[in-house]
Amino acid sequence: MNTIHPTAIIGPEVSLGTGNTIGPFTVLEGRVVLGDDNWIGPHVVIGAPGEIRGGDHRTSWADQASESPVVIGSRNVIREFTAVHRGSVRDTLIGDDCYVMNKVYVAHDAIICSGATLSAGVLLAGHVIVGPGANLGLGTCVHQRMGIGAGAMLGMGSVVTRHIPPHAVAFGSPARVQRANEVGLRRRGVDDQLIEALDRALKDSDHDAVRRLVPGDAAVHAAALEANATPGSKLPEDMLGGPR
Repeated sequence: MNTIHPTAIIGPEVSLGTGNTIGPFTVLEGRVVLGDDNWIGPHVVIGAPGEIRGGDHRTSWADQASESPVVIGSRNVIREFTAVHRGSVRDTLIGDDCYVMNKVYVAHDAIICSGATLSAGVLLAGHVIVGPGANLGLGTCVHQRMGIGAGAMLGMGSVVTRHIPPHAVAFGSPARVQRANEVGLRRRGVDDQLIEALDRALKDSDHDAVRRLVPGDAAVHAAALEANATPGSKLPEDMLGGPR
């Protein structure tokens, strides 16, 4: 059973799981697939057309959607005044267990992998990929088609104009890699020796060493970048979560 405020608008093509809470004046339109046990705050818009000049803007919100859907997994929190636009060439995806704070903008074709945190005012341009467990600080802006690796931490106000490797701390305008995300790595149970080695590799921009030290996360990051660069490429299923 879902708890839906009477002022919310749920379009005819929306597919809901169970246990979802949908707040006042929220709009789910077009093709939206929502998993289970999500909390969606007031004044959220999910499934509107992508902001593409010359793109399709339908005359009725109830019309058949021609673009790709928004697919959202389970146990996510999506706070008030957030907007998530549907895809233009692929699904816009949010995995499981993500925390999306207020006034976040997720553009068309973006992918937010499971466990990610987007702080208030984060802006993601089209085709951005946020890796599993990444944490984007207050007001971070990410340029289109950028990839942020698993477990990366972006400082508040960062302007991301280049790919961020897994488990890096980066900040600034433009954002630059500063060190390893020691706090996040320790929370994952990574030993100090590996953390120190990864810290050196990231500070030295030694990408080969990063791939050797965290091969799984580096491979997923590389696959994500390849998916953005090559039409028809698919992301590894285990990085996404949610219904397919």
